[in-house]
This record gives sequence, structure tokens and C-alpha cells, in this order.
Amino acid sequence: MASTVTESRPGYGQLLRTPRAWTFLLPGFAARQPFAMLTISIVLLVQHTTGSYGAAGAVSAVTGVSMALFAPFSGKLADRFGQRAVLVPGVLVHTASGVTLTVLALSGAPLWALFVAAVPTGASTPQIGPMVRARWGARLQGTPLAQTAAAFESVTDELTFVLGPLVATALCTGVTPAAGLLTEAGLTLVGGLLFAAQKGTQPKPSGTGDAHARVGHDSALRVPGVRVLIVTFLGIGTVFGGMQVSLAAFTESIGKPGLNGVLYGTFAAGNMLSGVVCGAIAWKVSPQRRLLVGYVALTLMASGLWAAQSVPLLAGLGLLVGVCIAPALITGYTLVDSLVAPGARTEAFTWLTGSVALGQAAAVTVAGQLEDRFWDGAGFLVPLGGTALALAVLLVLRSRLVPQSQGRTVARGVGHREPVAVD
Repeated sequence: MASTVTESRPGYGQLLRTPRAWTFLLPGFAARQPFAMLTISIVLLVQHTTGSYGAAGAVSAVTGVSMALFAPFSGKLADRFGQRAVLVPGVLVHTASGVTLTVLALSGAPLWALFVAAVPTGASTPQIGPMVRARWGARLQGTPLAQTAAAFESVTDELTFVLGPLVATALCTGVTPAAGLLTEAGLTLVGGLLFAAQKGTQPKPSGTGDAHARVGHDSALRVPGVRVLIVTFLGIGTVFGGMQVSLAAFTESIGKPGLNGVLYGTFAAGNMLSGVVCGAIAWKVSPQRRLLVGYVALTLMASGLWAAQSVPLLAGLGLLVGVCIAPALITGYTLVDSLVAPGARTEAFTWLTGSVALGQAAAVTVAGQLEDRFWDGAGFLVPLGGTALALAVLLVLRSRLVPQSQGRTVARGVGHREPVAVD
């Protein structure tokens, strides 16, 4: 039976008055910007130095695949040993790897060398968004503000995907092709270390040896609903990746590369505005149903991108696609709270963000090849194919998104006892 969301809940203002929230929100916002800057910065830099969108997409794909493979591992380590223990070395490695990749690209290094540098660049990308969500969860677990925090973080993610690509594109096209990736590395270093320094707000590490801690060591991947959400987020990643490459190729083909940032910004702005509205609504419809309806709308909107041959039409369609993404992302992240035990939620969130990165990586590779070999705009077929396949899986396996009696987190207890997952 469909669950019903409470008709009223605290607003964003009350959430932001949570004691010490700003101490991790501000550095966290700076540190999560690089996540949205990385792919497009690599695409624009490598395309400039090689002249090939296919090569640029391939290098970016290696970064995305590496990120997707290592993100859940870093999330699990953060759950067990603490966020700071994972963040500090990761930030240092990522900064050094990003600078190395930039130098190699500018020096005309062979493609295999760029692939080698792309592996640690992606693997060490800090998973700031999931860590911020975990901090909210540790402070607000069991309170009405927990739902508001989930919505707020999704809106913040959307804002990140608005600003990150815009800033990266502006730097790469207006300053120098290397400026985007160098700025990404600098923001990671400064923001990541400032965020890691906020030790007082990080969740208590679960690797303390007690019975409750051992519960959190089970992988979130064992939850069937998480696996369905992973596929769902893969499809969303293909939209981001396909749009980035295809918009860059389209604007270059019409002799107006500067419009790339405007068109992608329109797409991302629709995403963000929709997220603000979606997060502010006290929904009466179950999240499972909202996800289905939102994903159908996303697939339908993405189906028209490949046929758009003018800037106004492409901007309008991009805006509508963006509007449809936010509800799916917000609902997916919200479902994690009901599907996954608290001790594994950072890992679950990193599986989802890693899935977006993996879908984005696959999309930039395929879209780059299509743009090189076929007509300008052929890369827009990628968002259509990716969302259609994910929608098919979602329709078939939608029952997995309903929390079952077994494996659910038992949140009701006596006094201060920690929630325990029942196997």
C-alpha cells in the first residue's frame, strides 16, 4: 500500500537554524562543486588538445568509471572509520592527479597516458554530497527535519549541477582550456580540507567493535531496492553526459561555442528550480509512485532532443528535461532512508552518486563517438536510450522499492537505543 507523507513538515528556514549546520554546509558546498565540474572540464580540455570529441569522451569516461567503482568503497570506509580519515588522503591524491592530467593534456601526451592519469583522478573524487547527507542524518534522525534535510540536499545537488558546468565552461572557453580542471583541483583541495576539519559534526564511525556497529558493515548493495535505484540513477547520468557533449558539439557546429554554457545552464536551471519546488511540497503521493511518474516524464522529454535543430527549440527542450530530473533524484535519495539501515547510508548514497557518474561516463563516450561519426546532434540519442532502458527496469522491478518487513531498520525502541537492522 502506498505510503503517505506527512501533510506538514518544517521548512528550509528551520532546518538551516540547526546548531552547527553551517559549519559543514559552507565548506561542503565548495567541496562538492568539483564533482559537477570534472567531466565537462576534461571533455573541453582534451577536445581542445586532440581535436576529437571521441577521445575527450573516452578520457572522461575512464574518470567516471573509476569514480563509480571506488565511490562505494570510500563510502563504506567513511561509515566505518570516519569521514576525515577518508577525505584527507583522498583530497590530496585528487588534487595531484587533476594537475597531472592537465599537464599531460597540454603537453600533447599520448592518449594512454591520459587514461592512466584519469584513473586516480576519478577514484579519489571526494564524495562530499553523501557525507553531508550522512551528517544531517546523524543529527536529525527520527525528527521531522530529516525529510526536509533530504529535500534540501537534493536541491543543493541541483544547484551544484547548475553552477559547476557553467563555471567550468566559462573558464575553459573564456580563459584557457586548462582553467576548468585546475580550478576543480583547487576547490577540491581547499573545500575538502575545510570540510574534513569539521570533526564535531561527522557521524560516529561504526567500526567500534560493538554489536550495533557490526550491523552497519553489511553492504547497502544487498538491499534489492538500492540495486533498482542504481539502474535508475545510471539513466539519469546518461542525460547529464549526453547533454554535456552534444551541446558542446552543437554550439561549435553553428559557430557559437559560447552558447554552450547558456544552453547547459538553461537545462541545469530547470533542474534546480524543479528541485526547489519539489523539495518544498508536502507530498501525499508515495515516493515509489512519484519516481515512476517522474521517470516516464523524463524519458518522454529526452526523446525529442535529437530532433532539435535550433537554439530556441533546444533550449526549451533542455529546460523541460531539467525540470524532470530533479523529482527523480530527490525521490531516489529519499527512498534510501526507508530502505537502508543508518550504518550503511553513506555507502548507499555513494552507490547512487557513483551510478550517476558511471552513466555520465558511458554517455560522454558514446555521445562523443556519435558526434564524431554521424550528424551534429546524434549524441542526443544517448539520453533517450539511457532513460528508456532504465525506465524499463524500473517498471519491471518497482516492487523492490517498497520496504519489506525483513531487512528493514527497526527505529522504534526504548529510550536512546540505536536502530538495529533485522535480518
